[in-house]
Amino acid sequence: MSTAYSVCWCRISLLFITFLHLGALVCADLQYVTCGSVLKLENLQNQVRLHSHDIKYGSGSGQQSVTGTLDREDNNSHWVIKGKREKACQRGDPIPCGSLVRLEHLVTHKNLHSHHFVSPLSNNQEISAFGDGGEGDTGDNWTVVCSSDFWERGASVRFKHIDTDAWLCSSGQTYGRPIGGQVEICG
Repeated sequence: MSTAYSVCWCRISLLFITFLHLGALVCADLQYVTCGSVLKLENLQNQVRLHSHDIKYGSGSGQQSVTGTLDREDNNSHWVIKGKREKACQRGDPIPCGSLVRLEHLVTHKNLHSHHFVSPLSNNQEISAFGDGGEGDTGDNWTVVCSSDFWERGASVRFKHIDTDAWLCSSGQTYGRPIGGQVEICG
């Protein structure tokens, strides 16, 4: 695969693998990612984890930035799986492949979000974190694309943005200050 970071590369090379961090109850035979699961998502192309923090973009939407980090232990890489706002999922229910989900950042309580703003480095589509207390708008909705009936733990998945049809991906380009070394996440 080419190392060029074009829109096409960004859109087709997104594969994420999940790493579940289940707080209270961990059962060895849990097979599926469930509603309410807290997890980390890793881009398989460049091994960065989906990450956010209370740092706003200096351009585009000005919303909270979403990046990729190589740091495996960073607490700002935890996300909670939720159903769409109009139809919440039941905690503990397996997430069907093809279903609509929201990903809430565990620390800042903002949802993984996208819209038609240009991303800062690659000029693809900006990915941000948006909303207050886990409440946002339709720009927070993503389709889980996977290859079985339900999202399986450890399986590769893709996320397609509902409002814009963009795929969640990494451009591979890295930021300077104030988030030096972190990788651009785009659509």
